[in-house]
Amino acid sequence: IPPYLNRDAEDSDKIRYQTVYSREEGSVAAPTAGLHFTKEILETLASRGVRIDELTLHVGAGTFRPVKAEKIGGHDMHTEHVMVSRQLIEDLAKKAGEVIAVGTTSVRTLESLYWMGVKKLEGDPCFYDLSQWEAYTLPSCYSLQQAMGALQEWFDETQEELLKARTTIIIVPGYSYRVIDALFTNFHQPQSTLLLLVAAAVGEDWKRIYAYALRENFRFLSYGDTSLLWINKHK
Repeated sequence: IPPYLNRDAEDSDKIRYQTVYSREEGSVAAPTAGLHFTKEILETLASRGVRIDELTLHVGAGTFRPVKAEKIGGHDMHTEHVMVSRQLIEDLAKKAGEVIAVGTTSVRTLESLYWMGVKKLEGDPCFYDLSQWEAYTLPSCYSLQQAMGALQEWFDETQEELLKARTTIIIVPGYSYRVIDALFTNFHQPQSTLLLLVAAAVGEDWKRIYAYALRENFRFLSYGDTSLLWINKHK
C-alpha cells in the first residue's frame, strides 16, 4: 500500500487495493483510478458499445517520490516496464472514437507508445526504450496512425504477441497529448508528478478543479474519489 497511508497493510487491502481486471504481477502500486470500476460497470460499458482495451504497466516505487527539485528538470523519473498487444496498437491506429485512459499509468503507457512509434519511424533500433525527456525533443510531425503503423510493422516483422518496452516519460505542463482524449484519475497530493500530468491535461483549470474538490470535501489519494478530465486542446 502507499507509504502516505502511514499504516501496515491489512488483509482487506488484498481485495480493496486491487482492480477487478488485474492480470500480471509486478507493480508496487495499484492503478487506483481503476478501483472505481466493478465487473458490472465494465459489462455495462461493453454492452453499450464501448471498446475496452487492456495494457500493462508495472508501476515503480518512484511513483510515490515527491518532486523536491527547484526545477522539474532536476527530477529523475523512474523507469517502468510496459506490455501491450497487437490488438491495442491496431485499435489505436483506427481510433474510431475517443480514447479515454483509466489512470495515469495508462496515460503514460499510451502516450509513450506514440513516441516509440516515432522512434521506429526515425530508424531508432531501441525504439522500445523511451527516456524521460525524449517526448519533448523527437519530431512531432507524425500522425497517430503513422506512429501506430510503425509498431504494427514491428509486430508483422517479429510475429511477437506482445511488445515489451520501457518508459521513463514525464508529462508536465507544455506537453501536447498525442493519443488520449480524456482520463480518469484520482486527486493527487502536492509535489507529485501525477499532479503535473493533470496540469498538462487541463491547463490552469487544474487549480479550479482542485479548489472545488477541497471545498466539497472530496477524498484524495489512492482510496479517494476519481475524476473524468478531458484534455484541454486550447490551454
